[in-house]
Amino acid sequence: MNVSPQALVTAAHRLLLPGPGTVHTLAPGLRARAAAVLLWMALDEALDAYWRRITPSMTRVGKHRLLCLGWYAGHETARRCHTTWSALSAACHYRPCELTPAPAQIRTRLREVADLLTALGAAED
Repeated sequence: MNVSPQALVTAAHRLLLPGPGTVHTLAPGLRARAAAVLLWMALDEALDAYWRRITPSMTRVGKHRLLCLGWYAGHETARRCHTTWSALSAACHYRPCELTPAPAQIRTRLREVADLLTALGAAED
């Protein structure tokens, strides 16, 4: 991917908190789902960048990246990554019988992903 995790977070922020006078053609729930996809991609890319610095072979299997993160980045960071990654993954999947994610819920995840980018050393990439 050629887009940095920070650029994806910035794009998600613009979807969730548009500037004054911005006219959107999408409903707030659809913008929240699109922002969730961008945040999920940012966290995924930040995890790949983290593991490329530690040991590049860990970028091959996504599940192992989260399982082994506690030994390298600390248990609190690993727990926060797993919780946020799972919540964003659930918000990204479309199910016809469920409502779209609430914008306030995704705004909370936006702050968490921004903090995790800093914890994983991907904020300045």
